[in-house]
Amino acid sequence: MKTEPRTLFNALWKGVILFLLANLLFAALQPGGLSRVSVYNSIFPGRVRLPFGENIQRSYNLSLYDLDAMFASLALRPEKPAGEFRVLVVGDSSVWGTLLRNDETLPGQLDALGLTCAGRKVRVYNLGYPTMSLAKDLMLIERAAAYQPDLIIWPVTLQSFPIETQLESPIAAHNRAELAALAAKYGLALDTAGLPEVNFWQRTIIGQRRALADLARLQLLALPWAATGIDQDYPETYTPAARDLEANTSFAGLSGPDLPADALAWDVLRAGMAAAGETPVLLVNEPILISRGANSDVRYNFFYPRWAYDAYRAQLSGLAAAEGWAYLDLWDAVPETRFTNSAVHLDAQGVGLMVELIAPGLTCER
Repeated sequence: MKTEPRTLFNALWKGVILFLLANLLFAALQPGGLSRVSVYNSIFPGRVRLPFGENIQRSYNLSLYDLDAMFASLALRPEKPAGEFRVLVVGDSSVWGTLLRNDETLPGQLDALGLTCAGRKVRVYNLGYPTMSLAKDLMLIERAAAYQPDLIIWPVTLQSFPIETQLESPIAAHNRAELAALAAKYGLALDTAGLPEVNFWQRTIIGQRRALADLARLQLLALPWAATGIDQDYPETYTPAARDLEANTSFAGLSGPDLPADALAWDVLRAGMAAAGETPVLLVNEPILISRGANSDVRYNFFYPRWAYDAYRAQLSGLAAAEGWAYLDLWDAVPETRFTNSAVHLDAQGVGLMVELIAPGLTCER
């Protein structure tokens, strides 16, 4: 009986040492392959859009910053079936589909058309992600190359262009090393040095406990996702996008009437087009709400004063023509009645109007 305290003490300190060693090994080796181990596409079907959500109980979804885990959860696989013409749609929450069911989104409606191209069936995949940042889009396009796309559709809007907003997307802010590598590769003027750097302690199991917990939660949510197909919270009511606007002309710290070219991240846009490589890209200036309410002679909507948006459209059109990009300007293609809770979020009917204009650009026949 006298040996029991010593035995317990020995077991305790050995356990502590093993735990410390495990943390040190985890930090040193950084087993990145762990993020790519997924119950999606094996035990359960893959998701139709990238994980994003704030209310797990209602959306069966969550926001995390591990891009490997996010892509591993998608029904999009690196291996492309024979006879598939693969289209990837990259963009912001309007592409991801805020308040929309998966089959109501732009990728969902395009996919449902049953198009064929050069004898292959067109399949359209959703790589949109909420938050407006060209740098975030660049990260997704760079990764898209591994999935053998035949075409990339890239809807953009002015709110994604200001220099100061490029690193505000959590996906960009929490993937400093990846974004810094892209900045170096494409010569981008992105201040990635200001993003948080992961130190050795933060790479341990203890330091990564939040990320590991999120990874585990994502796997656990596969069952309710598979059973319901629900991946976001659909509130019974929402606050409509503003139609009556303030009488101010400011945008991104500027008041007009000129929009300096160096205020917008044109270099990141060029990098996104370059990252697509030989894959054709259809660049789309997405529809915006054009208000008819108070002060609509000053601002188109909550986001954009008229002077800034008009200058942006002219600059984007000029750049696309100079670079020979395939470009579609749909800024006024959808009436303001078809917008929901944001000046860039459409209802299903509004998305349908976009689809009618984009589908011919796929150069495919039914």
